Amino acid sequence: MDYCALFVNPNATSVSVFPITIIKSVRFKYPCFLRQAPVSANLSITYDDEATNKKSSVHHDSLRVLEWGSLCDAVASFAGTSLGREATKAQLCSLNQTYEESLRLLEETNAAVEMHKHGGCRLDFGGIDAVLVKSAILQARRSLPVDGNKAMAVAALLQLADTLQFNLKAAIKEDEDWYRRFMPLTEDIMGLVINRSLVKFILQVIDEDGSVKDSASSMLKHARDRVRMLERKIYHLMESLIRNEKSEASFLEVSNIDGRWCIKSVADRLTSFKGLLLSSGSVTGSIVEPLSAVPLNDELQQARASAAKAEADVLSMLSEKMQMDLDEIEQLLDIIIRLDVVNARATYSLSFGGTCPDLFLPEGNGTSGSVASISGTKSSKAAYPIKREWTLYLPKAYNPLLLQQHRQILQKARKDVSNATNEIRRQKQGEIMSRKGDADIDLLSLEMQVTALEQAQPVPVDFFIDHKTRVLVITGPNTGGKTICLKTVGLAAMMAKSGLHVLASESVKIPWFDAVFADIGDEQSLSQSLSTFSGHLKRISDIQSHSTSRSLVLLDEVGAGTNPLEGAALGMSLLESFAETGALLTIATTHHGELKTLKYSNDAFENACMEFDEVNLKPTFKILWGVPGRSNAINIAERLGLPSAIVDNARELYGAASAEIDEVITDMERFKQDFKEQLEEAQHHVLLSKDLYENLLVARRKIMEHSTDLRLRKMREISEAAAVARSILHRKVRQHRASVIQSSQPNPADKSRHSLGINGQYNTAEYSEPPIASKCASFVEDIKKSPSEKSQLPKIGDIVYVSSLGRRVTVLRVEPSKNEIVVQSGNMKLKLKLNDVQT
Repeated sequence: MDYCALFVNPNATSVSVFPITIIKSVRFKYPCFLRQAPVSANLSITYDDEATNKKSSVHHDSLRVLEWGSLCDAVASFAGTSLGREATKAQLCSLNQTYEESLRLLEETNAAVEMHKHGGCRLDFGGIDAVLVKSAILQARRSLPVDGNKAMAVAALLQLADTLQFNLKAAIKEDEDWYRRFMPLTEDIMGLVINRSLVKFILQVIDEDGSVKDSASSMLKHARDRVRMLERKIYHLMESLIRNEKSEASFLEVSNIDGRWCIKSVADRLTSFKGLLLSSGSVTGSIVEPLSAVPLNDELQQARASAAKAEADVLSMLSEKMQMDLDEIEQLLDIIIRLDVVNARATYSLSFGGTCPDLFLPEGNGTSGSVASISGTKSSKAAYPIKREWTLYLPKAYNPLLLQQHRQILQKARKDVSNATNEIRRQKQGEIMSRKGDADIDLLSLEMQVTALEQAQPVPVDFFIDHKTRVLVITGPNTGGKTICLKTVGLAAMMAKSGLHVLASESVKIPWFDAVFADIGDEQSLSQSLSTFSGHLKRISDIQSHSTSRSLVLLDEVGAGTNPLEGAALGMSLLESFAETGALLTIATTHHGELKTLKYSNDAFENACMEFDEVNLKPTFKILWGVPGRSNAINIAERLGLPSAIVDNARELYGAASAEIDEVITDMERFKQDFKEQLEEAQHHVLLSKDLYENLLVARRKIMEHSTDLRLRKMREISEAAAVARSILHRKVRQHRASVIQSSQPNPADKSRHSLGINGQYNTAEYSEPPIASKCASFVEDIKKSPSEKSQLPKIGDIVYVSSLGRRVTVLRVEPSKNEIVVQSGNMKLKLKLNDVQT
């Protein structure tokens, strides 16, 4: 009998059935208990809620120590609506995207960036009150009247969508390529359903301040006119009553209490008119409603009630109008909120100089999988695995929280300078100069602080991790930037997965990680400038149990917090375990020197250290690759002036072997620096050679083009010369034939001579005129003569003789290729053949 097992994804709506043989060889993402049973049997699944909660707790702790929530708040602040800010946080905090969803999010961000660059299609939702729109939708669904402010919010939403759609169509009409560059947002915007008649109706009945217009209905206009008339009538009555109280007029004033017009006495004084005492007191005075005003106030209350009912009728009619397109309005609101989320990601990228990552799907251990990537606005997919040189290529990457913190401090400092400048200017204008010296000193110090902040920009880090490397061990001094580097990599991985651009100045290649686990310490916080180094073995154990072959693991000070020897041994064992069966990439920081030696026994390890400036005794926050860090404590103590006896004793206690290792490390650092300089120099020469090679190719192409043009020109000149020669030859032949025919026809006076010697004519002609063949042969021979044998061509300004004109002319231009010459005779310019002139 065949057996099978059921596996149910908690986030899915389907159930998968697998043979037991497959089940035993597959690691499931969601922990559960599986039972084997016949295929026909009813199977049940029991989820391990405790394991699921533990994994969720590990994820939550990792996000907390990486300060992912602060980054989510920073990105959400760029959203234009309150609902957009909430949706941005929810989307970024979920981190449950699949690889295909991450690619789609990046494509959306790229499209929004292109819209910003275009200018005319920017996604600006600052004028939308999404909360009021949502409330209006809820009221309309319950058939409740929608108040004016909410109705105007709906109209603003529809108008913004209409404007956005119009601008997009105009951009596409200008250049069809924008349709592709704005994808996939183009389809969302072009698919928006906008009820323009509803917008027109709302603007007809609701004023800009949200109140219902008088023109909304005739009943409302009549009721409001009556209210205004009664208010004027009552107000005039009150004024007349106050004027009649001559002695008490200065103590009386007209007041409106709960919609009823009354007379208020400032002091506790009696009045001569009769009325209803509404309130009295020695401090507040008395409030009296005159008896003559009571009927008018009652009538006013009725008129106001009529106006309120008319307003409610208009708003109810407006609610009914909205109910007809309520689903479309709600769908439009959802799309606008989603576009606001996309725009928040794009605006954050543009504000901080982000770069679209080349996100690719790494292969699993021992398996082949599809790999795709996205870079810029283009994406490529392949159904076969491709080899990459780098597992992680992250050049000049900034920590987003550190960059944001520096920008906020710099903005505050600049604001303080501006406030101090304005205060000094105000004091000068008011001639209050008692503290002029103090003000100048404060301003100078503030300006110096701004200058120092502008120069002290955050230092970017470079991460180039080879595809063979599974574990990277980073060493370096305290406060050297190791923890910042861990957080930078972790945040960059989550940003790429969430559809955010990575804050790097160059193109980034980063794998899609299914999860990022971090153990950095409870008290580590960039915002508080704190840095602690404590290990949490339990959390590392949980990370190891939940990480997969596509996870990123970040461990700070692994093996610390216990005996150094035991801690080093434990750290080595942990890292070796991660290298063999653990995450796709593990990055660990440590002070244990033993962990530096793992690289030399296992190709899956790589070393790096944080550079330290021993001259200025401060870290540079730069990473040196392939070089293990060395201890600088004794050298620093010596430079700080610690007594030499103590320093020498410390060196002896440290041991000669350790000192030799440090010397080797020093040599390696020097060789590394020399190699880096030589590599940069070689790259520079390669670039120069490449430029020279390209210039040579351009020169070769130009020479070949010039040679081809020259050859064609010569061929054209020869062809033209041959045509001229043929023309001259034909003309000479025709002339010779004409002369022969003319000579063969004697005149009447010569008839007797012709009759006497007809037989001797040809003999005479043979001597007097050469045959046609002889003339043609001589002409061809003349053409074949070299230029040196021919007469020299006339030059510009020469005087030549034209036999057809019988006069001399001046040469203006000579064109040998066309066998032509331009001459001037008097006021006339003539173009002649070269054969027609004589020098």
